[in-house]
Amino acid sequence: MTHYNEFGLAGQVAIVTGAASGIGRGCAVALATAGCQVVVNHLPDEADKVEELVREIGSFGGQAVPFAADVSQEDQVEAMFAAACSRFGTVHILVSNAGIQSGAPFQDMTFEQWRKVMAVNLDGQFLCARAAVKEFLRRGPQPEISLATGKIICMSSVHQIIPWAFEANYAASKGGVMLLMRSLAQELAVHRIRVNAVAPGAIQTPINRAAWEEPAAMEDLLKLIPYGRIGQPGDIANAVLFLASDLSDYITGTTLMPDGGMSLYPAFRGAG
Repeated sequence: MTHYNEFGLAGQVAIVTGAASGIGRGCAVALATAGCQVVVNHLPDEADKVEELVREIGSFGGQAVPFAADVSQEDQVEAMFAAACSRFGTVHILVSNAGIQSGAPFQDMTFEQWRKVMAVNLDGQFLCARAAVKEFLRRGPQPEISLATGKIICMSSVHQIIPWAFEANYAASKGGVMLLMRSLAQELAVHRIRVNAVAPGAIQTPINRAAWEEPAAMEDLLKLIPYGRIGQPGDIANAVLFLASDLSDYITGTTLMPDGGMSLYPAFRGAG
């Protein structure tokens, strides 16, 4: 297993939302390996997955506790942060990762589809970030732990800048995440609270299985990725670790794009 001790995160407390699988799971494992105490957020029907994840983290001496909460529900988010502070004393890092897709041709997209994606992908970012900021300000700086008073990492997508036909609700939500992140970074920098985003490209996770599971689908996908491979959850976890650590202490309001060059619009190669 990769070791991340060089990131200087030992003793910090992290909440990772949507951590039952995929990118969130990879981030939870990486943060625990780096020495963080990790609150693993999940939906109630994902308890079995999370129990296995907590056991895995415990097998290498890491500390993780599960917490079931729907991030689109204010009372559940507040309860999760209260439980984290009760258990560990405070929170230093929020990885706001929970997100969903529910695509359709725009004329057929229901208001319920629109609202559900916005509720999880954008309302959830607001609710979790607000709860984190309240705790960071309550606790104040801990320079012996971190140069920053607190760190928020918003999980966005390359679709914060690349339009996505038939996924208008998802793309709009991620565009909202980008400007929410930048506005918070501008407002909170005076408190030494750093707010950044990670915007993955195509990552090999269950949410997009149809895009990579069959050889023909993978071939089509790779045409969009100049680097020539699909991303892995670990690629995103590495970016999260950097933004959570003091290695990035002078970085706020920035989006890292681990996308293998997808945001370079590779369809334009040779067309100039």
